[in-house]
Amino acid sequence: MRVAVVWNHDHTGVINRFGQSCPEYDQREMVENVVAALQEGGHETLLCEGDKGLLATLEQFMPPDPQARPSGIAFNMAGGIQGECSFTHVPAMLEMAGVPYTGSSPLGHGLALDKVITKQLIRDGGVPTPKFRVMRTGTESTSDLRFPLVVKPRHESNSFGLQLVPEPAQLRQAVEVIVTQYAQDALVEEYIDGREIYVALLGNEELEVLPLVERDFGDRETRLYTSEDKQNITAAAPQEICPAQIGSSLATMLRDVSVATFRACQCRDLARVDLRIDRSGQPFVLEINAMPAIGMRSVYALAASTAGHSYLSLVNRILDVAHARYRNR
Repeated sequence: MRVAVVWNHDHTGVINRFGQSCPEYDQREMVENVVAALQEGGHETLLCEGDKGLLATLEQFMPPDPQARPSGIAFNMAGGIQGECSFTHVPAMLEMAGVPYTGSSPLGHGLALDKVITKQLIRDGGVPTPKFRVMRTGTESTSDLRFPLVVKPRHESNSFGLQLVPEPAQLRQAVEVIVTQYAQDALVEEYIDGREIYVALLGNEELEVLPLVERDFGDRETRLYTSEDKQNITAAAPQEICPAQIGSSLATMLRDVSVATFRACQCRDLARVDLRIDRSGQPFVLEINAMPAIGMRSVYALAASTAGHSYLSLVNRILDVAHARYRNR
């Protein structure tokens, strides 16, 4: 099969540099590993930029047959270049052009990328999530919120802008940082002091819930996984434990609320749900990532490995799941 792996590395391929730029982070190793796994799986691959030239590139690589049926599929790893809801940009281009692709639709990415909408959707479905408020100034009332609070951008991924605010006097500055640096609302929610769990999901109608992963913070005073940790900037980044040592009834609850979150946000093919378990054993869904990192050292790959998937089989399984979704359509 022809597989075009789409990413955003060169951010110059736009008509105008206009609006909020997406934070840049190094994906090269992960993307190269995915390309290698697809090639080893027998697929003809092309690595291409998710920019203004994408559709012309795809038309050359996977021209339609005489019945105008797709002759390939895009493996979407593009986080966007600039503008709002950047994860939706490449899927929207592919939908318009009639090119099949892996991962969630523009709607699914839009719902998952908006942390406030995610929380409203899952809360309406009975899934527990920390109490929260949307802020623009930091002077809004916090009467129903209990400090410490977590402050983060409403629409970012990779923990960009994540801050822990222990006292009311620090809230205004934390919110101002989000509004100024990211040009968006701040999500302010109660900090759940407890265990951090990740649930990786694979599939569609039948979802495979991969083994649970726990983030071990050790004796760190601030028990948050920051963007600096994710980019290996910190000297002692928290480690992962898989499978997480959790009782069967609680594990079942974690799986159930994760599947419910996946369904509520209309995700497809793969996703990762991030949760906290408080000191009383109550789980809370923090957010869902509809485009989780799938590098060899990622949480998602660790969960898959524990379930018996090699990295080669994981990447090709994601492709197969997406291809089957289009075939079943």
